[in-house]
Amino acid sequence: MAKRDYYETLGVSKGASADEIKKGYRTKAKELHPDRNADNPNAEAQFKEANEAYEVLKDADKKAAYDRYGHAAFEGGMGGGGGRQGGGFGGGQGDFSSAFSDVFDDLFGDFMGGRGQTGAGGRRAARGSDLRYNLRVSLEEAFGGLQKSINVPTSVPCGSCKGSGAEGGAEPTTCPTCSGMGKVRAQQGFFTVERTCPTCSGLGQIIKNPCNTCRGAGRVEKDRTLSVNIPAGVETGTRIRLAGEGEAGMRGGPSGDLYIFIEVQEHELFERDGANLFCRVPVSMSSAALGGSIEVPTIDGGRGRVQVPAGSQSGRQMRLRNKGMPHLRGGSTGDMIIELAVETPVNLTSRQKEILREFEDLSEENNPESSSFFSSVKSFWDSMKG
Repeated sequence: MAKRDYYETLGVSKGASADEIKKGYRTKAKELHPDRNADNPNAEAQFKEANEAYEVLKDADKKAAYDRYGHAAFEGGMGGGGGRQGGGFGGGQGDFSSAFSDVFDDLFGDFMGGRGQTGAGGRRAARGSDLRYNLRVSLEEAFGGLQKSINVPTSVPCGSCKGSGAEGGAEPTTCPTCSGMGKVRAQQGFFTVERTCPTCSGLGQIIKNPCNTCRGAGRVEKDRTLSVNIPAGVETGTRIRLAGEGEAGMRGGPSGDLYIFIEVQEHELFERDGANLFCRVPVSMSSAALGGSIEVPTIDGGRGRVQVPAGSQSGRQMRLRNKGMPHLRGGSTGDMIIELAVETPVNLTSRQKEILREFEDLSEENNPESSSFFSSVKSFWDSMKG
């Protein structure tokens, strides 16, 4: 039976990029894996077919040969286009370990610290962990931005061994368990599982004479003081990344990053909603009834004036343009919303009570909302009686 087109097998177009080809294989590998298809007798064959297609298309030379000659490029008679004959394709099985490991590394290799890197002398060096620092700032600080010093407990390269982990700077030796690979493999049927070497913890080498200061780790614990630039407009949840300021790597490996998470404290006067600020301002009953100008605070420490219309009710809002918070990306500023809270007077004197009773007697036409409400209530009661 004729072989399926490799591009069709992976579900990608002929002009697909390397990333699209890898993504297509990744999807097919998950979809067709025999462990997920116990009731499908063809799954294993289809899985191997996808693996064979990926083994060809991921290699630029083999892909060029396949694009030019098709399957004939790997059947012994054709070698054009720079394609390597044979090359692990005997019987159409392909090198499963190589292909799947490539995608497996891509999926999981960068998780929590990333792949190990090779340092001087072929030594594998593990990247340091990323660190998180929670920083609380006031709303005023978030408005203006600032430079802030923070104290971060972290790991730094050991000064005694200069990060090598070995006493006197001696070179580590190759790990006998993984032969320097940092990983060990176990065969389970046709499926190969790769895991971190338990002897060297993935470093590929071991130290026979560890440094007395760091005990072979190549790093020591130390508090560091860093200066952080907090930009104007930050919100709770804003994340600031300081590259290379995280934990030092093992035995000379690169440092991780430091992530600073911002928490903006609540304010006693202002409530924030994005770039806008809300300020609830109490006004007396007489001021709300007569109207007038009132003075309000602004987040920059200044003062603003707003005009209260006569007859204003609680909840009425007025807007002060560009008196809110700056946008984090710059370019504009939010507004400040003033919300009125009409205050009922308390602790009245006898004279004040007398005046209010007189006012009440004269104000039947001054409360349209009350009149409308009680008119509706009367209609409701009348309908219930009927």
